Amino acid sequence: MAHSCTTRRLSKNRILQQPASKAVLVACLGMWILTTVAAEAGLPETGKNRTVSFSLQDKNAGDLLAQKWGIRLLPLRSTAAGNMLDFRYRVLDARKSAALFRRETKPYLLHQRSGKVLAVPNTAKIGPLRNSDTPQEGRNYWMFFRNTGHLVSKGDKVTVIIGEFRVEDIVVE
Repeated sequence: MAHSCTTRRLSKNRILQQPASKAVLVACLGMWILTTVAAEAGLPETGKNRTVSFSLQDKNAGDLLAQKWGIRLLPLRSTAAGNMLDFRYRVLDARKSAALFRRETKPYLLHQRSGKVLAVPNTAKIGPLRNSDTPQEGRNYWMFFRNTGHLVSKGDKVTVIIGEFRVEDIVVE
C-alpha cells in the first residue's frame, strides 16, 4: 500500500514539473478565484437580483442616490500613479448610508468594458483600504480599488457594487 502512495506522489510531482500542466493549474486557480470574487461581489443572478441599480446617465441619479442610500457621489479618480482608483462619497443621511460601512460587505468595482472585477486591497497592517466606521452626516468617505496593470483608465466607465448598492456608468476622471 505504501508503495502505491509513493508512486502516486511521484506521478503528481512529474505532472507538476511539466510546463503545460502548471499553466492549466494556474488557469483553473484563476477561474476559481474569479468565480469566488464574482459571487462575493453580489453580481446579479438571473431572476434573483434584489439590487437596485442606478445609472449616472440618468439625470435624476443624484437625487435617487440621496433618497435611497443617503449619499452624494464625488468624482472617482485614478490615484497612486494609476495603481488605485479612489471612490469617494459624501454622507447626507447616516442611517440610510450605514449599509455601505458594514465590514462584512465586500465592495467591488466592475470595469464595464472588460468585465473585470477589482477589489479593495486588504493590507496586513492597515486592513481593507476603505472606511467602515459609523457614518456621520456631512463627511466625505473613501475607498480604494486595486487597479492592477492599469486596467481602468481616465474616461472608462465602471460600476461600483457594495452589497445591494450598485451604481453604474461612473466615469473615471
